Parts: sequence; C-alpha cells; structure tokens
Amino acid sequence: MTMTTTAVPVRAQNGSVNEADDAVDPAAKPTRRRFSNEFKDRIVDEYDAAVDSQARGALLRREGLYTSHISEWRNQRARRDQPMVSTRRRRSAEQAELDRLRKKNAKLESELERTKLALEITGKAHALLELLSESADIDPKFKQ
Repeated sequence: MTMTTTAVPVRAQNGSVNEADDAVDPAAKPTRRRFSNEFKDRIVDEYDAAVDSQARGALLRREGLYTSHISEWRNQRARRDQPMVSTRRRRSAEQAELDRLRKKNAKLESELERTKLALEITGKAHALLELLSESADIDPKFKQ
C-alpha cells in the first residue's frame, strides 16, 4: 500500500489512519551492505573467469555491484596476500639525536655557503669602489 503526503491528512480526518500504517516507514534509511572476504574473492574470481564484457555485466547486475567494487576488492586481496611489514620503526634516543644533529649540520652548512657568497660579493664591490676611487684621483677632467 502506497501513501502520498496529501492522502495522510485526508485519511486522518476520516479516521481511517491506524497504527499499522505508521509501522511501515516508506522512507526508511537503507542499511549499508557488508561483504565478507570469501564473497569478494568469489565474485572477483567469477568476474575474471567471465569470457566477455556481457557476462561480466550480467554478473555485476545480478549482484548489484559496480566495476569499482571489483577493482577495490582486487587491491584489498593484494594487500591481504602481502606479508604484514611494519613500516614505522621506533628510533632509539641515539638515532633521534643523530638525526637532529645531521639536520642542524645541514642547516649550518647552508648558512655558511650564503655567508661566503655574501663576503665574496662584498669583497668584489670593495675592490670595484677602490678602483673607481683611484681612477677618479688620476683623471684630470674630474678635478676642479
């Protein structure tokens, strides 16, 4: 039995609305489907065994799935099959200190290179100014 929103007030005025109608909620929220690993593996194997795209499409329609499910389940299977290796290791206090000092050393070396370059530029500017000063003393057209 389907109800429209306009039919409910009319039925309520007539007294024909009962509690049984309230028990059926046509706008109930659907529940999320969950798939076991065995089901996922079976469907991926069946999908891979299909001979053509029509058979694959029929499988997906029959199960209510999308191709994105298949690719995601393949990736999950590959991750499950790989041995679990921890990528994050706990560093010892000495290793942490060593890393901190290496980082500080690299920063200081970079700063030293900038300072050397600034001194070199300053030296060249000083030499150029001295050269200009000496040439100004010698050049007669600048004297008054």
